[in-house]
Amino acid sequence: MVVHLCCSVDAGYFFKRLKEDFPDEKIIGYFYDPNIHPYSEFKLRSLDTKRICKKLGVEYIEGDYNYEGWLEAVRGKENEPEKGVRCSICFDFSLEETAKFAKKIGDKKITTSLLMSPMKSHEQLNAVGKTLKKKYGIEFINVDYRKKGGTQAQQLYAKENQMYRQDYCGCLYGIWQQKGHQEVIDELISPYPFQILPSSIEEKLNFYENRIKLEEKGIKYKIVKENFLNYRLLNLIIKCKVEKKWKVINNYVLFYSYLDRKQRVKIEFIKDDIGYANRSQIIFVKINKINEILNKVYKSVIELYKNPLTIEEELKLRNFITNTPYSLSPIIVLDDFENASYDIFINSKIYPDNREILIKF
Repeated sequence: MVVHLCCSVDAGYFFKRLKEDFPDEKIIGYFYDPNIHPYSEFKLRSLDTKRICKKLGVEYIEGDYNYEGWLEAVRGKENEPEKGVRCSICFDFSLEETAKFAKKIGDKKITTSLLMSPMKSHEQLNAVGKTLKKKYGIEFINVDYRKKGGTQAQQLYAKENQMYRQDYCGCLYGIWQQKGHQEVIDELISPYPFQILPSSIEEKLNFYENRIKLEEKGIKYKIVKENFLNYRLLNLIIKCKVEKKWKVINNYVLFYSYLDRKQRVKIEFIKDDIGYANRSQIIFVKINKINEILNKVYKSVIELYKNPLTIEEELKLRNFITNTPYSLSPIIVLDDFENASYDIFINSKIYPDNREILIKF
């Protein structure tokens, strides 16, 4: 039996029940979810689903990430609600690929862990299964393990195994519908220069990869959450007036830099290659000072963009300059200082957030 997989939380308890009800079946897990956005989230869900399959002794196969094909399949249905027509098309897309895979390897049965999700319609899934049976001669196993306390047992199983719990369905349109009220939708932010930002999917991916390494070494751990103040830089423009003309200048803005409105400032005084503006607590730093503090060899701000600092390094810089890593003063790195006016526009968000941490025993 080939089991289409969507995530570890739905797959874990679902496999447990399938193995009890079909003890003579060789079960293969097939992770095929090109609807998941962004790709890093796809890899994160695949990683944790593969982990739970290994725990249960189930063969695991990751399918292709055919995102463009999925986008084309749901074109025109972007605004459909959850459990609407777009979801049916999505089920068609993934389950048909599962049926093709089963037929390719000579298997005659398929099912899906989507049947375990309280967010999905059994009627929709069963209708797709019936269509596939006619088209490919593949039997669709329609089981309802949500009944008689199954959903509660699923949640307990996920908690006991400390699985990754995503907070949205998966697709781009689902993100907009489920997170549109949020001030920052992190899944839709791709920073430039690329960095692993706090509480980003990339940070979570690293986190769960490290968790697997602990398990491989037999180290016991517990996953807990902590609250913290997060930050996202959305866009900025910094101009300098040189010879009566305003020009955009190369710059690099450190984490936690915040302004509530556009500011025009001048550097009031300079000490040790750090310039202090005449208002709004804006601080300028020469690239050479960055090299001195962090033992780097950057020749310019452009080079800094090509090889950006980690967030930890940026906080270390902020701490050195302001005596606290959590000040909100804008800190702007420049190649050199001008004896001129600067126009500073920084559009950033500071907001309460949470992230997971590992406590080792």
